[in-house]
Amino acid sequence: MSKKKYCLGCGILLQNENITQEGYVTSLENNICQRCFRMKNYGEYQVVTKSNEEYIEILKTVGKTKNLVLHIVDLLNIDKDIHAIREYLPNKMILVLNKKDALPKSVKDEKIIEYIQSLDVTYEDIIVISANKNYNIDLLMKKIKKYKTSDKVYVVGHTNTGKSSLINRLIKDYSESENELTISPLPSTTLNTVTITLNKDLTLIDTPGLVDRGNIANYVDSSMLKKLIHKKEMKPKTFQIKKGQCLVIDNICRIDYQEGDRNSFTLYIPNGLKVRKMNASRQTIMKDLAKTTYEMKYREDLVINGLGWVKVVEKCTIDIYIDKDIETFTRKSLI
Repeated sequence: MSKKKYCLGCGILLQNENITQEGYVTSLENNICQRCFRMKNYGEYQVVTKSNEEYIEILKTVGKTKNLVLHIVDLLNIDKDIHAIREYLPNKMILVLNKKDALPKSVKDEKIIEYIQSLDVTYEDIIVISANKNYNIDLLMKKIKKYKTSDKVYVVGHTNTGKSSLINRLIKDYSESENELTISPLPSTTLNTVTITLNKDLTLIDTPGLVDRGNIANYVDSSMLKKLIHKKEMKPKTFQIKKGQCLVIDNICRIDYQEGDRNSFTLYIPNGLKVRKMNASRQTIMKDLAKTTYEMKYREDLVINGLGWVKVVEKCTIDIYIDKDIETFTRKSLI
């Protein structure tokens, strides 16, 4: 009986019997599945829907080890409840805040870390990085060496936080291996655990990302998905807005200013999205979408999961119209 072989890109079990099933290869001599091959070489993205129950079972297995865990979080999409993962992972953990390159350069690491610490989180350490720009990667390696309990270190987090991009960066910087994990803007790119030996002292184990069901990436087409990717430093858009006006963000959502004095709204969203300020009473656009009303406090953010956030300076009442499945919430201002 031949030994089981797993895709080096996404971790799925390779098979050459059914082209419609996950893990298909034309030959079992291949090291990556057809799905990963087409994503890497042609940018063809194929959606795979996996249940979070499967991923949670993997996290529970990780939680039974005493190994160090890197919890990767997207700085542009900080979880509403960053503590939730602790339900499955009592391990020593480093919080790795990724995608710093997409934030305005004026935002300092210290301010971000101070904000996270104010949430009363329990981590051995917190670090801000950019896997794409190789920012603070050497410092991260020093922290890994400091806190690791064995040669195995697990990498966890939601989908699209940049787990695979970070591991690929570590492979490039600290290993002679030529293997790479598959990366894409789609949820559930990594389908199973993938083990990567960097050297004799460190083996990284990438885990499938938990799917955030409220993330906009689950509900838009491929053309909009590409717009949501931050290719460059974010350029915030600021609008002065008063009662009776609204902001329309591309064809995604509408924010109506219902009550309050003249106010300042700054949008931290992908640069490619169009924003229009309009007279709300004259517009019916997007009024058929689900409406949520928020009483915004002084210096709060309205977060649109997977899209970004709107920083609101003064107290006010707003309505947001958006797809019912896309999560929105408020928090104290990050920036």
